[in-house]
Amino acid sequence: MLTSVACSCVRNGRKLSFLAAGLATTGGPHLSQLRSPALLSPASWQLPRGPAVRSVSLSAASRGDTDPPGTPDDRQTFGSLSADLSSRKLYKKSSPDSQDLRPAWGEDEQEEDAGRARRRPGRRNTPYWYFLQCKKLIKNNKLQEALELFSRDMLQGERLQPEEYNYTVLIGGCGRAGQLKKAFRLYNDMKKRGLDAVDATYTALFNACAESPSKQAGLQQALKLEQELRRKNIALSTITYHALLKTHAITNHLQACIHTLKEMLQNGHVVTQETFHYLLMGCLKDKNEGFRLALQVWRQMLKSRIQPDSKNYNLLLRTARDCGIGDPALASGILLRPEWDSQKDTQHGTNVKSESRYKDVIDIELLERQLFIQSNPHGDNQTSFSQQECTSMIPVGQIENTPLCVDTVNSTAPNLLDLFEGRSSAGLSISTIDGASDRLALIGGAKGFLEKMAANGLSPDLRTLTLLADTMEPGDQSLQMLLQVATHHCIKLDTAFFNSVIRRDARAGDLEAAKAVLSVMSQCNVSVDVQTFGSLALGCKQQKDGLQLLEDMQEVGLRPNVQVFSALIGQATRRLDYVYLKALLRSMRDLEVWPNEVIIRQLEFAAQYPPNYNQYKSRNNYLVHIDGFRGYYQQWLRAMPAQDTEDEQAKLEIETEAAGGLTQGQRNQRPTERRQYSHNRDKTSNTSLSQHS
Repeated sequence: MLTSVACSCVRNGRKLSFLAAGLATTGGPHLSQLRSPALLSPASWQLPRGPAVRSVSLSAASRGDTDPPGTPDDRQTFGSLSADLSSRKLYKKSSPDSQDLRPAWGEDEQEEDAGRARRRPGRRNTPYWYFLQCKKLIKNNKLQEALELFSRDMLQGERLQPEEYNYTVLIGGCGRAGQLKKAFRLYNDMKKRGLDAVDATYTALFNACAESPSKQAGLQQALKLEQELRRKNIALSTITYHALLKTHAITNHLQACIHTLKEMLQNGHVVTQETFHYLLMGCLKDKNEGFRLALQVWRQMLKSRIQPDSKNYNLLLRTARDCGIGDPALASGILLRPEWDSQKDTQHGTNVKSESRYKDVIDIELLERQLFIQSNPHGDNQTSFSQQECTSMIPVGQIENTPLCVDTVNSTAPNLLDLFEGRSSAGLSISTIDGASDRLALIGGAKGFLEKMAANGLSPDLRTLTLLADTMEPGDQSLQMLLQVATHHCIKLDTAFFNSVIRRDARAGDLEAAKAVLSVMSQCNVSVDVQTFGSLALGCKQQKDGLQLLEDMQEVGLRPNVQVFSALIGQATRRLDYVYLKALLRSMRDLEVWPNEVIIRQLEFAAQYPPNYNQYKSRNNYLVHIDGFRGYYQQWLRAMPAQDTEDEQAKLEIETEAAGGLTQGQRNQRPTERRQYSHNRDKTSNTSLSQHS
């Protein structure tokens, strides 16, 4: 009967708690006497918890319908009950009382179970799982979240032992973001945990040194790491050597790159296009002779039977734009003599059996002497060349088995690159190299350069056209040629390209041609920006042009920044137009554009009298307003707050004339002295006023 009553109560959800009161009044057996050992032992079944189940046991005991505890019938009864209940997966609620009881415990249990399912207790993530998650976050530019996931969840939360790849992926992300200190902090923690770094780790560390905003700090860390690797006698891979080359190319100089290349070749690594890419990048550090060094590296690349790629061509254009060629006589003796070094090696009895075999080797010692040779003060450069001898010949792996393609169409201008490929190029002269356009003409001009790229199966990109716009001669013909090339190769031109064209025309003094580019931008659906007007400011020599430029910026919804005013002030300072300068200073005050140190130095130069000028003996139309400007400048200087640091993103070149009779240190010190003098004078005047009052 107990079995039937219990099943009926559980299925119907009825309350039998009132039977517990009858247990005490009828004087039945004590509750502890009714406990069965079978109920105290662990079992595979478990009754649902709740008031209904507890009332069942109490009511049954009060009626005395059970056999003595421990009998076989009792065990059989409870066994059948457990099988009946455990076989059911769903219980139907029929009474309102049971429905009211369900939310009291069901919702909390469901929420707790859902939280446990999310936390997955008993299952720990692996270090490789965290590696994949960090890699995914870094790829989505979420480096900080990846670092927090590694330190907070993996190390502190689950207390997992990290592996080498967990640190390597984070070091690589920090390196690409320029976080040098964080990258080496992770590396030091990696060593403290007893983990061995691999080539990918060292590559990421050297890349962090190269991408560091502070080039000096990046170079110091790279040198320390390089010494550590030599001390541990760790062999580096080709990729790691390339990262080290990149670091020296950006933070150091070309000679350090050559030393790294020498070590790389001696360890049996091959030279590729990427190797010469970093050598060309190292040539950019030498602004005086970088173009000549780049041409020598280019010739060595061709002799090694390595075909240049688009990045190599773009770097050659950068050296033609930013670097000089050095001593023209030295450059002529080195560059215009075809194959002089191979002929000299043959005369000195080298072990090279044929010219084809020589093309498969690189003489790194000879290349180093050629690059860093100094000009002879007596002009006897050819004698110094003949005294050099070839030494160690190191084989270089060939990337291309086919010979270099040679353009069969003659360019309109002589091309020095044709001479490097063994073709005759008459009419070349390095005696008159004045600017970037002359250096571009030395390698065939824009047309010859593009034809050389096409001969090697390469197409120009947007970077190539932008560099050509900076290097070519100003004029409408150059712009039309570049537009045709962009249309032919389906290149989408951007604002930076047109800013380069405007800047080139503005520097040449042709403001109307620079303004005409704005209509071309409108036709190409390219919008203007602040840099566009900053480029136009380089050609605003008159006051009306400069003030009109400021009005045009406000009409299109752009606010003039400190770089635009710096370019305008530079043009007014070169002409000593003090009326123009006062108008610009008033505009800066009205627009609340605070000056930086570059503008202060420009104004300090304009506020001082020219050397050997006597205002009482001669009259200069430009200097009649200098006294009025000096007084206005003093008031303006006290009213305007100055920026502490210069904007690193300023790309405009400010050309100022050197002040006669003053050294560079004195010119840099005068703005600070003038500002300190103004501050002290204001302080003195305030003190005197307070005393009088």
